[in-house]
Amino acid sequence: MFSFAHMSTVIPPAVIPTTKTARIYREGIDVIPPHPGSDWTRFVCISDTHSHTFRIPTGDVLLHAGDLSSWGSLSQLIITVEWLKSLDHPVKIMVAGNHDLCLDKKWAQPIYGLRPEEVQQARTYVRSQAAAGLYYIEHESFRFMLPSGREWKVYGSPATPLYARGSFQYETTDEARVIYNRIPKDTDILITHTPPFMTLDTTRNGKHAGCHVLLNKLAELRNCRLHVFGHIHECAGAQVNTGDPFRPLDSVSVNAAMAMTKKAIVVDLLN
Repeated sequence: MFSFAHMSTVIPPAVIPTTKTARIYREGIDVIPPHPGSDWTRFVCISDTHSHTFRIPTGDVLLHAGDLSSWGSLSQLIITVEWLKSLDHPVKIMVAGNHDLCLDKKWAQPIYGLRPEEVQQARTYVRSQAAAGLYYIEHESFRFMLPSGREWKVYGSPATPLYARGSFQYETTDEARVIYNRIPKDTDILITHTPPFMTLDTTRNGKHAGCHVLLNKLAELRNCRLHVFGHIHECAGAQVNTGDPFRPLDSVSVNAAMAMTKKAIVVDLLN
C-alpha cells in the first residue's frame, strides 16, 4: 500500500512550507504574500462551511470540498451558494459532502425523507451558477484555463465512507473502487469530501477515518498536484508530499475543513 505519510511534510505552527513548485499559507497563522505572478496559480481551499459564511482570501481559484450545508436542506444550501457567488475568485468549484442531503438523488426516494422536488430543485440550482464563475461537480471532471494560458484539469467527488445518516456514502470496498476508478489519470487537481487514509484524517478519538481505496488511487495519479478534502474537522491542515520518484512535481494535500479553524488555506502552485 502506498502512503504519502512516508514522504510528507505536515505544517508545524511556525513553518511556512516552500518548495520550488508549491507554497502553502494558512490564513490567520502565516502572512499571505501578494500573488506571485503569472507563472503561478493561487488556489484558495475551503470545506465544511455548513451554511456559515467567512472572510476568504483572494486568489485565482476557490475550491470547496463539500458540506456546503448544515443539515442538507435547500434553504441552507442556498445560503452557501449565494455567498460563494459573491466572492471575487474568477473560478469557483464546489463538491457536495455527507451533510448535503438535498443534492443526493437517493434522498428523493420516499424512504429517505426529502421531497423529490426539493432534491431536483437543489441539483438544478447548483448546476446553474456558471454566470457567477461557480461550478458544481459530482463524480466528474472539469477543465478551465486561466488568463496565463494554464489549463487545469479538476475532478470532484462528494463520496465518503458510511458514517451515520448522510448523503453520498459508500459501505464496501467494492463500492469505493467503482467510485474512485472513475478519476482520470491525468487529473491535476482532485477534490473529494473524504480524506485518504492516514492523510490529515485523525479524529478526536485518534482514529484514522480516511479511505484506503482513495489512498491507493492517489498512488496512480502521478500528475495530481493538489488534493483538497475536508470531513474531519479536527484535522484541518496541509502537507507537502515530496520525494516520490514517480511524480514529476511535488504535490500538496489539504484538509480544508473550516468548521473549527474558521480559516482558509492558500496554495500557490507553479504553472
